[in-house]
Amino acid sequence: MNNGKLSSFLSLFTSFSTLLCCALPSLLVVLGLGPVLAGLIGIFPQITIVSEYKELVFSVTGLILAISGWLQLRPTSCPIDQKENCMATKTWSVKVYWISVGLFFVGLTMAFIVPLFS
Repeated sequence: MNNGKLSSFLSLFTSFSTLLCCALPSLLVVLGLGPVLAGLIGIFPQITIVSEYKELVFSVTGLILAISGWLQLRPTSCPIDQKENCMATKTWSVKVYWISVGLFFVGLTMAFIVPLFS
């Protein structure tokens, strides 16, 4: 797996973890679905473990997103015989990266900014 694919995978995975720990529970409570959240925690108690370390989760995610962004900006050359596949992969990696950044900011907003106004 090349650096672009690996960084996109890691950034998407870590951004998704910020949603699970912080944005999903907040959204369920805001929508009045507290019993659904209680049921989810009953089935997946690991969600609360991740939530206890949300500062660490967001720090690691931000670091991985920064590294991934740096890797996306680096110029890369594609082999002539695989130019189409290489360009398609690069396009896909950039899209996944920006989706990851969006997910990260949704989680960041729900975990740290919304509670300030509640």
